[in-house]
Amino acid sequence: MPDRPIALDEYPIHQVPLSLRYVATGDRNAYDRCIFHVMDHSGRALLIAGLGVYPNTGVIDAYATLRLGERLYAVRASDALTDDRLALTVGPLTITVEEPLARLRLTCAADPADPDGLAYDLTWHAAFPATWEPHHTQYRGDRLMLEGRRFVQAGTCTGSIRVAGQELAVTAGEWTGTRDRSWGVRPIPGEDGGRAAEELRPEGFHWVWCPVRFDDRFVMVIVQEDADGHRTLNEALVVHDDAREVQLGWPHTDIGYRPGTRHPERAVIHLTGPGREPLELTAEILTSSPLALGAGYPPADDWQHGTWRGRGWTDRRSYDLTDPAAHPLAAYGVTDHAARFTLEGRTGYGIFEHGSFGRHDPSGFTGYDSVAREAGR
Repeated sequence: MPDRPIALDEYPIHQVPLSLRYVATGDRNAYDRCIFHVMDHSGRALLIAGLGVYPNTGVIDAYATLRLGERLYAVRASDALTDDRLALTVGPLTITVEEPLARLRLTCAADPADPDGLAYDLTWHAAFPATWEPHHTQYRGDRLMLEGRRFVQAGTCTGSIRVAGQELAVTAGEWTGTRDRSWGVRPIPGEDGGRAAEELRPEGFHWVWCPVRFDDRFVMVIVQEDADGHRTLNEALVVHDDAREVQLGWPHTDIGYRPGTRHPERAVIHLTGPGREPLELTAEILTSSPLALGAGYPPADDWQHGTWRGRGWTDRRSYDLTDPAAHPLAAYGVTDHAARFTLEGRTGYGIFEHGSFGRHDPSGFTGYDSVAREAGR
């Protein structure tokens, strides 16, 4: 096949002396993707949707999951990546950038053969400017395993969701939307990790990621720690409605876990205001969606991002969440929790994304089989 310019090469947006057909690295794990969270304020429903491009494996894929009651409905699609990088469509799933950084449309077409399956038509509206997250790197031994650049944003959603004979009206006053956009290098399945993967397994990993929308401000908190509590990624930031950004110190988290699990039920994130005053961001979990079920995040065993499933692959399924033992791998993946937050007398809504695996000394977890023995830590 001849190597010809693609449509994007017409625009003065190049970062390296290559066609925009290519990325600047030959690493097979190169990626470019997004995730959206749409939640109602009662905790009834949590929709998670995303789309990813993996240029060095030639794959484009997308997914959507809806937690409604005790069931999780999922749609996943994968196909061959084409030269039209502005076509954010895979199977029934489409993301349309109607106004960059301000308004996007998310759609999932109904399946005529499955009238009770998941479908939606939503418009995502930004309420605050997008803000950068810290540059994220992670090594295993001497190898750079993850390097990502991300921005995050909060807003509202309008439209409708249809599933299982129900139609949910999504309104700006009763639903909140957050989103994250990232690109770089991130592991996808199918690679032999060699000696480093066998001999340099991490003892523990602890992660908290919280984008929260209040009426007049957006708060972003990120905490990533090693087994001994060493902080490897850190952010605490408030974006005001006039676009001012203020840092909120070094966040510390107190998480109340469900006994016998590492499932958070509530949390207090201790922040510091610009005048060194203590601030408490509290989170009350409303509903939860494990990313290893339906959404393709590791350690999912039925589909993961970036894997080649052939041309035109689409999969629809639902998961029964009444029995946690039926999905044991979910406990070893990150879970997104829709939550009600409070800060200085204000109430907001957002995501309390959490993952804690292996040893974590600050939480009292001693290994991968260690769980909370009582309410709290």
